[in-house]
Amino acid sequence: MSTEAVSHQKLLRLFAAIGPYLRSEQSEEQAYFFDCLAVCASAKVEPEKREFWGWWLVLAPQDEQRFEFHYRLGYYDAEGNWQERDIPRKHEEEVARTLRDFYDKLAACLDELSLSATSSPELGDKHLLSPA
Repeated sequence: MSTEAVSHQKLLRLFAAIGPYLRSEQSEEQAYFFDCLAVCASAKVEPEKREFWGWWLVLAPQDEQRFEFHYRLGYYDAEGNWQERDIPRKHEEEVARTLRDFYDKLAACLDELSLSATSSPELGDKHLLSPA
């Protein structure tokens, strides 16, 4: 199958089935937006004002068989905005785990469609989703 043979709506449905990562309202045919609020920064705040440590990832079609992704780690503030920030050491492992878990599910979903995803050159050779 090719990226052109799978409709945007079908990709949205398949990506939504992976779990609570897809932000369909922030996604379009040329860029699918995913994120994860991995660790609550302060549970003492009322739920709708909580802030989180986590990641966000954009997946964009590159050709008929391949998507390219880039991700960032950071802080999700009370206004609903991501800010690229260093993750506190005590939360690094959990944020990395959730990103890898998501990527494994995404890769399996794409594989079922005979598609693949590669990292953006801006991530460099060594990043959390680099092949072991």
